Amino acid sequence: MTSPKPSKDQLGTGFGVAAATYQRGRPDYPDDLVAWLIGDAGRVADVGAGTGKLTSTLRRLGHEVVAIDPDARMLETLRTAVGEVETHVGRAEQIPLPDGAVDAVTFGQAWHWVDPEPASVEAARVLAPGGVLGLIWNIRDDAAAPWAAELTTMVAQSEAERMLAAGPPTVTAPFGPAEHRVHRWRRSMTVADVRDMVASRSHFIAAPPAEQKQVLARVTELVESVADADGSVELPYRTEAFRHHIAG
Repeated sequence: MTSPKPSKDQLGTGFGVAAATYQRGRPDYPDDLVAWLIGDAGRVADVGAGTGKLTSTLRRLGHEVVAIDPDARMLETLRTAVGEVETHVGRAEQIPLPDGAVDAVTFGQAWHWVDPEPASVEAARVLAPGGVLGLIWNIRDDAAAPWAAELTTMVAQSEAERMLAAGPPTVTAPFGPAEHRVHRWRRSMTVADVRDMVASRSHFIAAPPAEQKQVLARVTELVESVADADGSVELPYRTEAFRHHIAG
């Protein structure tokens, strides 16, 4: 009997079992794009912070960060990776902060898991006047290399990739239209790095062990076939950033 497919909510909250793999396999965010995303904001709520990929960049740029995630296991890895930082278990639809507590709310690789209407209202609630909502994703740029497109066929499109292929992310009132920027770049990776990246994806985490083994074997074969003499590959990425201010 075929096991039922996990729901979107189950997929979005299941990363904790692979927190260490997520931390190793996922890329950081380009500093210049993050700087554009939130401007001169002082205190930032990084919601859906995961293991701290965006939190780390924000702190490096000099911002005070409160990291929020629904999975305590992810936050434990975040504190190890990032160091001393205020953390809270919480969700986008019910942010555990008082009104007007922060100058920016960010979602790195996370908005595609939320219910946009209540998440928009909550983000606006915790923002100080003039605050900003920043959404950002690292997406493999399949058009930039044939082997990257082949990799996608092996691991399937993610929830984020499907959402962005359909158009800009949905953000509702009280926010106005998005400002949008794209940054294209390449990430140098080993075979092990690519395996970790694949193994950190929600559908892989939810798959049966036999299927996981098959996927990793195919991925390893592909990457080894295109690797340089030193065993590394350059995986093309595009980082998509969307900045929203409260309308009116």
